[in-house]
Amino acid sequence: MKALRSMRLWLVWACLACAVLHAFAPAPALAQGILGPATSADELAPPDYKQWEKTATRAEREIADRETDSVAYEAMRGYLVEWRDTFLRAQGINASRIASVRGQVDALGPAPAEGATEPDDIAQRRKELTEQLAELRAPVVSAEEAYQRADGLIREIDRVVRERQTQELLRLWPMPLNPANWPAAASETSTLAVDLWNEGATRFGSERARATARDNLPAILGLLVVGLLLIARGRALMERLTQTLQEQASARGRKVGSLLVSLGQIVAPVAGVVAVSHAITLSAMAGPRTTLVVEVLPAVSFILYAAGWLAGRVFPKNGLQTSPLNLSEDRRREGRFHTAMFGVVMALDALRTVALPPARVGEAATSVMAFPFIVVAGLLLFRIGQLMLASVRNDLGDDEPSSFRNSVIDLLGRGAIAIGVIAPLLALPGYIAAATALVYPAGLTLGLIGVLFVLQTLVVDLYGLATRNEDGGRDALLPVLIGFLLALALVPLLALVWGARVADLTEIWARFREGYQVGSTRISPTSFLLLAIVFSIGYGITRLLQGALKSQILPKTRLDQGGRNAVVSGVGYLGIILAALVAVNSAGLDLSNLAIVAGALSVGIGFGLQNIVGNFVSGIILLIERPVSEGDWIEVGGVQGTVKSISVRSTRIQTFDRTDVIVPNQDLVAGQVTNWTRYNMTGRLIVPVGVAYGSDTRHVERVLREIAEAQPLAILNPPPSIVFMGFTQEFLSFEIRVILRDVNFSLSVRSDINHMIAKRFAEEGIGLTHIPREIWPAPEPEVENGLTEEEIAALLVVEPPHRPQKDNVPKGTHVVDLHRQTEEEEDADGDGEADAEGASEGTGSTR
Repeated sequence: MKALRSMRLWLVWACLACAVLHAFAPAPALAQGILGPATSADELAPPDYKQWEKTATRAEREIADRETDSVAYEAMRGYLVEWRDTFLRAQGINASRIASVRGQVDALGPAPAEGATEPDDIAQRRKELTEQLAELRAPVVSAEEAYQRADGLIREIDRVVRERQTQELLRLWPMPLNPANWPAAASETSTLAVDLWNEGATRFGSERARATARDNLPAILGLLVVGLLLIARGRALMERLTQTLQEQASARGRKVGSLLVSLGQIVAPVAGVVAVSHAITLSAMAGPRTTLVVEVLPAVSFILYAAGWLAGRVFPKNGLQTSPLNLSEDRRREGRFHTAMFGVVMALDALRTVALPPARVGEAATSVMAFPFIVVAGLLLFRIGQLMLASVRNDLGDDEPSSFRNSVIDLLGRGAIAIGVIAPLLALPGYIAAATALVYPAGLTLGLIGVLFVLQTLVVDLYGLATRNEDGGRDALLPVLIGFLLALALVPLLALVWGARVADLTEIWARFREGYQVGSTRISPTSFLLLAIVFSIGYGITRLLQGALKSQILPKTRLDQGGRNAVVSGVGYLGIILAALVAVNSAGLDLSNLAIVAGALSVGIGFGLQNIVGNFVSGIILLIERPVSEGDWIEVGGVQGTVKSISVRSTRIQTFDRTDVIVPNQDLVAGQVTNWTRYNMTGRLIVPVGVAYGSDTRHVERVLREIAEAQPLAILNPPPSIVFMGFTQEFLSFEIRVILRDVNFSLSVRSDINHMIAKRFAEEGIGLTHIPREIWPAPEPEVENGLTEEEIAALLVVEPPHRPQKDNVPKGTHVVDLHRQTEEEEDADGDGEADAEGASEGTGSTR
């Protein structure tokens, strides 16, 4: 079941990759108008090069004419992009046939060198194939040349447009603080008001307009009532509903539900503005300039209400919502005000740009009218940046390192403060375009990052709601990965905010899809996706086969556990290698050009990674020869334990004290290894026994034999043996040697034998050795004689008095009597202390 679940998971990922691959694949519709529909690259008809020549000539003429406006440039660029995609597809004409003919030419061998000859039939065949190959390559060469020409024209248009954007950005407008420019701004503003009033009065005086209004009166009234109601009460109603959900619902359900409901704070009032705008349009009372203003009202209202909604999410009113900033309630209230006001300023400036465009009112009036908006926006941006820095200071302690989140907030806050100061300073002398290109994109950047935070919070809450773990989403990997993908998706939006054209993004995307030419192979995202898909499928099949072998097939064979594990591991390595080879071949990657580089690198890698390579080869040898298998009890390098796993680089051994020891495979192959349980579980156990002098050795032997034969795990053929090893100074040495059926129980058997020995010896009256430890005091060091530290240390090492040899011990003498006799012999002068000579000559040992 585990293998099947793993296979299903891999198939799901493969299907997702196929969907992405389909998105990356070139769209046939881009060039159907030029090439016509086709089923494959080999069946494509050559492009219409006559039509292309006309288009290219016209494009070159427009590029040379500097009076051409940017709109015409963008339109021409769109045509050129279509032609370029067409030529890119046309480069695959006759691809399979060309590959076949090239294979035939290669089969003839290399062409003869200068002055050399080859058989006439081979030379004739080589000539025919070469001519055929040139004929097949002709459409491809034409497509490649046309592709380069179209690509060059597109680059020229992009260069001209960027130059114009740069010039416009750095253009010096009339100074806004110059009083001479103020009357123009006042005049244009009053003219706008007069025009709007006159248009309304003119329309109202028109009988036709009044008739249209009467016909649409029910719809107009309905739209006005609904629209005004949504504008007046919609946002407040949604805000109260959001707060109710936050206070009553469960933790995760509360956050997800309140976030979704809070979007009504944008949708409801914007829908009201749309309704009012549509009502004005139906009334037929709006003139040209009024219609222009009315049409832009929904977009302006969206900016206004979206800023207020985002302010409530980033600077929440209560602690029930998650906030990215650590601020007090007063600071959060200030943040909501500044964010909402920035939206108001941005919306009003957008409305001014539409109602009073620079081309209509002139540069002086535009400079004067734009300057107040830039100054207020810069001030608001400055205060928002200060709040962000305050949040970072609240999070950081005296010695606490800054987290990644705080580092990002600190960077954004400092950038907002800098732009909030620089933008008004640029607008002061007249760099209105540069100031506008700084202050509003900066605010939009902060807004998009705030939206990213809201989406990431939503993902975490949804994950916690799905897993029923309130705090699990914060530390889970999946929400982090989704957040990373959301951050990547934010990059194109940020590029557009900071002045990038849509054409720039599509050009980057086209370059990305086109890939790069490496030798004779073009590496593109499609190739990598195909490589990943094929390898994933191969890897999933390998895991499925391993699971079937491990759970269904191999248990029914006669292989032991070690052999089964070796077969499963071998199938896994072989399957992964085959999957990689098939994936590389399916992606069309030609790695032959890397053979020389790989050969050169392999020399250095061989020296630098020789231990790793040696361990890898040793791991393969272990899997094939299987001198050591999982579950074996082995001893290597002074370490004993059970083999738990064998990988390609190392082997994990679990010792008897439950610690894991990682042993390189090279040590198991090149070193000496003791395997206690490789071929059978039997093993010999040796139990040493010390008996007191004076015991009947034959009787001791019989008792020990009975004890050994009574063990359940002892093998009786051959029977246990009792060996009288000899004499020591303290005891008579015996050994019990018994072969066990399962050597893994040797410690428990040893313990049982020792218990039985103690019990039987007590019953039989056999004495075990017991030698009391003797402690000899060291003489006082003669400090007054000025001895060195080495001499004092030598005096502290005093050997105990000697004992008589075992040959001089009378039979039946007890150990205590023996010690008493030794003390009397050493105290010859009868003063109760051992003589110095005897004390210095004796040697002793304790057991």
